[in-house]
Amino acid sequence: MELILLEKVKNLGNLGDKVSVKPGYGRNFLVPHGKAVPANKENLEAFEARRAELERNQADKLASATARAEQIHDNILVISRHAGSEGKLFGSVSPADIADAATQVGIRLEKHEVRMPTGPLRNVGEYEITLHLHADVESEISVHVVADEE
Repeated sequence: MELILLEKVKNLGNLGDKVSVKPGYGRNFLVPHGKAVPANKENLEAFEARRAELERNQADKLASATARAEQIHDNILVISRHAGSEGKLFGSVSPADIADAATQVGIRLEKHEVRMPTGPLRNVGEYEITLHLHADVESEISVHVVADEE
């Protein structure tokens, strides 16, 4: 399936690139999320007419993500959970929990931006969590999971 990218997609291409992807990836992810359009004559002409606008929007998103990364960089999130005597949590800390904790301290963060390749946190401790804010911008935040005092 041939597509024209409307924004930069990590490991695929940049704005305006004509790429070939598997039909399911294009049909189920790229096109519905507004990241690409089918590569036909009408869409190519429409893209060229909107190219300056799309480039300006991409530059604005990059600047916003960079500013958010600087704001996030030195922050520490403290999340309190019920835990056993050996430090094992009753439950876990998921990306949604981290995003909620960040929002409570004034950091705008969505759960899809939190990367946890090893899965949710299940023990008390200090963790460095990677945040994927933009295709070109990643940041880290310290998360301290502590046992609550109940």
